[in-house]
Amino acid sequence: MIAVKNLVKRFDGFTALDGTDITVPAGSVYGLVGPNGAGKSTLIRHLTGVYRQDEGEISLGGEAIWENAALKRRIAVIPDDWYYFTQSNIRDMMRFYRGFYPNFSMERYEKLKEVFAIDEKRTIRRLSKGMQKQAAFWLALSCMPDYLILDEPVDGLDPVMRRQVWSLVMGDVSQRGTTVLVSSHNLRELEDVCDHVGIMDHGKVLLERSLAQLQDNMVKLQVVLENGGEVVPPDLPVLHASRIGRIHTLIMRMNAEEATARLAVYNPMLVDAVPLTLEEIFIYELGGADYAVKDIVL
Repeated sequence: MIAVKNLVKRFDGFTALDGTDITVPAGSVYGLVGPNGAGKSTLIRHLTGVYRQDEGEISLGGEAIWENAALKRRIAVIPDDWYYFTQSNIRDMMRFYRGFYPNFSMERYEKLKEVFAIDEKRTIRRLSKGMQKQAAFWLALSCMPDYLILDEPVDGLDPVMRRQVWSLVMGDVSQRGTTVLVSSHNLRELEDVCDHVGIMDHGKVLLERSLAQLQDNMVKLQVVLENGGEVVPPDLPVLHASRIGRIHTLIMRMNAEEATARLAVYNPMLVDAVPLTLEEIFIYELGGADYAVKDIVL
């Protein structure tokens, strides 16, 4: 399990993390989402022992990460901007990784060679961005980590390779109990792989729940009111309302059954509950219409 409690980090008077709390259950896939500048990358650098917190606690499997070399050998990381030695090829980096990770598996490295089909003797800097990302996964998964921390992990990969990479990661989760934390702006993709989601903004995690709980706690209703009603009843706790023709679309923070019951007293002609996507939940949890896309007229 990854546990972060009341984490605070300041840079020259700027508070990047302001009492951050997250809990990542062991053997789960946790999606960390938030707008640019929310503090996600700063949090990841703490989880990997790059930064030392000003306040708070960070533990992976009950152990503190700071200056804990033994624990770091159980963590593989793929940052958004993957580092490699300038003149190195994949095989050079394999030797480098193998020197640090005691569980590095040459057997798996050779098997993954068939999956990624990249010339391991080709200089990495001459590879495309997508191929460099494939090389990063090739090496990270060969380390056989207990914890896998990913920052925009599949950016630059084609759709087929994205599916292949996620299949490998999910295989490690189910077969080896790997704990995965992934930060990404691709919310549609996270929806397919994550068990739990944390929504972060301004250095805090606003909420974290299982994906099922998130989707059950907010509902989108398409409603046609009796007698062509044009105004949404003011006593309904509506986060956001829009209208096309006679159909009102209402976003409400409650489950579908409760929302339908609240509307029933107004004798609507039609009430249809539509599941929200993770992207919609993200937008409305961060401020509803005020956070949504705005039209600018010139």
